[in-house]
Amino acid sequence: MSGHSKWSTIRHKKGITDARRGKIFSKLIKEITVAARMGGGDPATNPRLRTAVQAAKSENMPKDNIERAIQKGTGDLEGVNYEESIYEGYGPGGAAIFIESLTDNKNRAVADIRHILSKAGGNLGAAGCVAWMFDKKGYIAVKNDVVDEDVLMEIAIDAGAEDVREDNNNYEIITDLRDFESVRDAIDKESIPYIVAEITMLPQSTLNLKGKEAEHMFKLMEALEDCDDVQKAYTNADIPEELISE
Repeated sequence: MSGHSKWSTIRHKKGITDARRGKIFSKLIKEITVAARMGGGDPATNPRLRTAVQAAKSENMPKDNIERAIQKGTGDLEGVNYEESIYEGYGPGGAAIFIESLTDNKNRAVADIRHILSKAGGNLGAAGCVAWMFDKKGYIAVKNDVVDEDVLMEIAIDAGAEDVREDNNNYEIITDLRDFESVRDAIDKESIPYIVAEITMLPQSTLNLKGKEAEHMFKLMEALEDCDDVQKAYTNADIPEELISE
């Protein structure tokens, strides 16, 4: 995870077990439900829901699951009322961590998150302590062996992307929030497969971690990913590529 790359791409490099896929489905269902509750059940007029449904389809979630999640959000089916929360803190080596939570029990969520952080030598911080280190952006990662860089750059920039850059074996496309869908749609139109396409919190700069600190940080991010009340976790930690491979 070097430089500006995303934790999201690491999940795909590790491979997804059935148990982990179940957790991914659960988080996607939560997001679809909340998006439908807040903006209505029509993806055509609800950008957040449209993005959530697209993410669910990319993970091969059955259509029935998606439709039920929307109906729970709109109230057509009985469902759980999830609350959104942001938690910020620090991990090994002082790495910044930004956590998005969707939960039906805030007390449980904060207790679980605090325990995960403290177990790895980190801690929860005050609101706003690390948020300033991240920018909310559209992010698309494409393997560099599926498309020529110049071709991808022309497609992405013409559609409104801010930047296209290479990181290890991937091309990373960064967009403003307003241009994310148009860039993703342009890539879809050209049938270029991508590893991940999402709205993310992108670190403005990264912190290099090595040895035990990097190992503990990797395990910390995995633990947050496995936490039912955590939707997404972001960090500015730069974890060596060889550790990911192991």
